[in-house]
Amino acid sequence: MIGLSHYLSVSAIIFSISILGLMINHRNLITLLMCIELMLLAVSTNFIAFARYLHQPAGEVFVFLILAVAAAESAIGLAILVLWFRQHHSVDVEQLNRLKG
Repeated sequence: MIGLSHYLSVSAIIFSISILGLMINHRNLITLLMCIELMLLAVSTNFIAFARYLHQPAGEVFVFLILAVAAAESAIGLAILVLWFRQHHSVDVEQLNRLKG
């Protein structure tokens, strides 16, 4: 039977991969957005695991809220990325200092 520790281990591995992705490839904006999505996935996995373990549906409700925030973040982030690429022909994070007012 799959226990709570298995879910938490998978969640920790996913979160570690996302942190490693942020540290290794911090210049590409698309990769940064994907790593942030992986972090949210790891947190959602924890909420689902504890909701199942404690028989409380509140964790599942939080997962729906996290998914809504992640979808909005992806849509806005990708829209900004497309506009930036159309103007500057690059998605290099180092060039984002031009956005300062």
